[in-house]
Amino acid sequence: QVQLVESGGGSVQAGGSLRLSCAASRYSYSSGCMGWLRQAPGQAREGVAAIDSDGIPTYSDSVKGRFTISKDNAKATLYLQMNSLKPEDTAMYYCAAALEWMTWVRLASSDFTYWGQGTQVTVSS
Repeated sequence: QVQLVESGGGSVQAGGSLRLSCAASRYSYSSGCMGWLRQAPGQAREGVAAIDSDGIPTYSDSVKGRFTISKDNAKATLYLQMNSLKPEDTAMYYCAAALEWMTWVRLASSDFTYWGQGTQVTVSS
């Protein structure tokens, strides 16, 4: 059973930074596609950033230039560095992984099969 465990969420003022981490186990981490998605209360889950099997990142327009997704293969850990945070970034953030045979993913929930439990990010103005 693939397991994804997020950490690093918290509360921060607008303009601040946070780094989310996602530790993966029982998953072909180095070649798999992974991503971060978020869901604010009353809103649909939206894709924030993803990284494909070649390590190429994709970002939503709302976070491009502020967030950076990266992987540490040696530690089997996915990161999301979030800078210049805005109140509209407030949401539950989820780490997700696609089936191992996939080489590319969209920023869409349906492309991901495995999910972490989520970590809350709250940005105050």
